[in-house]
Amino acid sequence: MHLDVLRIRDDFPALREKVAHFDGPGGSQVPRQVAEAMAAVMCSGISNRGSVTAAERRAEHVVAEARRAIADLLGCEPRGVVFSRSATQAAYDVSRTLARQWTAGDEVVVTRLDHDANIRPWIQAAESAGAAVRWAAFDPGSGELSVDALREQLSGRTRLVAVTGASNVLGTRPDIAAIAAAVHEVGALLYVDGVHLTPHAPVDLAALGADFFSCSPYKFFGPHHGVVVADPGLWEELRPDKLLPSTDDVPERFELGTLPYEMLAGTTAAVDYIASLASSAGDRRSRVLESMRAVETYEQELLGRLLEGLSGIDRVRLYGAPALRTPTVFFSVEGVPGREVYERLAQRGVNVPAGNFYALEASRLLGLGDTGAVRAGLAPYVDAEDVQRLIDGLAEVAR
Repeated sequence: MHLDVLRIRDDFPALREKVAHFDGPGGSQVPRQVAEAMAAVMCSGISNRGSVTAAERRAEHVVAEARRAIADLLGCEPRGVVFSRSATQAAYDVSRTLARQWTAGDEVVVTRLDHDANIRPWIQAAESAGAAVRWAAFDPGSGELSVDALREQLSGRTRLVAVTGASNVLGTRPDIAAIAAAVHEVGALLYVDGVHLTPHAPVDLAALGADFFSCSPYKFFGPHHGVVVADPGLWEELRPDKLLPSTDDVPERFELGTLPYEMLAGTTAAVDYIASLASSAGDRRSRVLESMRAVETYEQELLGRLLEGLSGIDRVRLYGAPALRTPTVFFSVEGVPGREVYERLAQRGVNVPAGNFYALEASRLLGLGDTGAVRAGLAPYVDAEDVQRLIDGLAEVAR
């Protein structure tokens, strides 16, 4: 199956502004179907969840549907889906809860490749428990994070390893299944930040082997909130801080306060939209997988065109060349500050932001300090004309 990019582009009202959006890694544009689903909930009778009134039952239905949608997106059980304010909030909540089981001498492993949201919560939780932090570095030339580099940091005292499913600046996709096997050999847990992976590739949690997997719907056409999933049995073992009257059921015991029903409805609509991109037959999980395979194929073809164009521009430097990557490019223009590149391209209606994008450790290891570089990320609504606009704009900046 292939993507009907013209049809997809027509679904995104933001594209009527004639701007080429390469800022998807920071948050995708939203199709009208998602906005309509959110508006429908906000304009309907709805209340706290329950079973007596129609408004209560509607709230229950919205939450249950959102859990089922995420389960179909990631290949997990609906009861294992926990909603949070953001993926960052999810990492803090899980890290603080797990840290209660750690003691002095225990170890936590983080990587230089990760977004800080999958580094700092674990460092701070380890410090609170007296546990040690070990670092796994990636190769700054290739951008690869090898299994061996991570395995070198493991020991019998390792309690948790936090690693990205895909770097939000270099696009690097580590071998999560192999990492999971190594982590589980020493009896530790694996927390995978899947925020940047989920919009660009089919996700099968059973195949990945992650104990926890987080993602953010606003990166895959949905509203702004976070998700973290795990086996319900693992959630049952954990006791988070919670209010006394709130339920102790899983997964609700991890969800603080009233859930944002309109956002959950938008998340369900986003998953339904993904399922419709390249398939119309089979159950939603099957359609999601087929559509995401089509997305991956399309984006990789477009990425090849972008990389070829950028490599032909003098003074443009590309960072990292991982063998398996998302359609994400991190680059700089010699003699032109990243902020200026960003601003000059924006004047041409091409959104390509600059910075470290919270991948602070990666930026530092690449020799870019805290300033970072320019990042271009593709999405299914980006087309070949957008890519050419970016290439032409950069050629002008470089001159």
